[in-house]
Amino acid sequence: MQINNDTPTNVAEYHLNQYQHNVPRFSVHEIDNYLKKYDKKRRKAHAVDHYQIIWFKKGRGRYFINFKAYDIDENTLFFLSKNDIHYFDRNTDYKGVLIQFNEEFLIQNNSDIEFFFKQSLFNNQKHPSWTLNSDDTFILDEYLNLIKNEIEDKNESSHEELLKCYLKVFLIQVQYRWRKSNTIDGRQILPEDKKQLQLIKFVNLIEENYKKRLKISDYAGLLQISSRTLSDLTSQLLDKSPSEMIHERIIAEAQRLLLDTNYNINKIGYHLGFDDDSYFVKYFKKHTSISPLDFRTFHLREI
Repeated sequence: MQINNDTPTNVAEYHLNQYQHNVPRFSVHEIDNYLKKYDKKRRKAHAVDHYQIIWFKKGRGRYFINFKAYDIDENTLFFLSKNDIHYFDRNTDYKGVLIQFNEEFLIQNNSDIEFFFKQSLFNNQKHPSWTLNSDDTFILDEYLNLIKNEIEDKNESSHEELLKCYLKVFLIQVQYRWRKSNTIDGRQILPEDKKQLQLIKFVNLIEENYKKRLKISDYAGLLQISSRTLSDLTSQLLDKSPSEMIHERIIAEAQRLLLDTNYNINKIGYHLGFDDDSYFVKYFKKHTSISPLDFRTFHLREI
């Protein structure tokens, strides 16, 4: 991603059909063609404002999400939420598909919102990937072909509605098969939906408020639960404290600003709610073991 001179609130991001308002905010790409077209951009750390499913059908390597490397094997699925920082490695031999969509494309009413919140695949920060077995591959390919065929046939008046239905069914199938693969001796090892929904609400609240430096008790109040209940929730589902989750979001945004802009450290700290630039430097180093300036220098040289 290129260095830009916009204000920090206008950090360069990749938006889905941002300037084509008459185009459905949904797309499917073959990975090999996609990387050829967007090679320089997609092999550099970047964030998007939409959701992605990346299905590596063939090829081996590593994929990076929030600066952590994950192994790629045949038929590996990756699930990326909004604002995840990610990039491809330098391998050019991948085969597979990239599915991208916005919430606005999928959500039309309250039942759609409830359905979307239950897609815990996009909020599984500890394990954002999953390897398909042969049965899963066959079924999901059938639904993927329906989507591809509908994308090619744009003459029908029901085109967009069918795409929404096919995407929804595809997500249901993925979720069902993922849950099935996480069942041991008939016991579901995933969290209950109610707790998962609370976690998603907390993640969304962090997204809305992390620059305001709210206390854990403030977040708990917004969720109408106690601070202890919130701590138990994040500990049980993610093995993290609420504070860790907030710190991670602040650091992720700091890293993005350091890579996407040429603003000085003071300006970045101020944008993130730090009045004292020296405190921001100490905060960043405490959570990353490297100074903001060293982080910027190292990663811009590497990517």
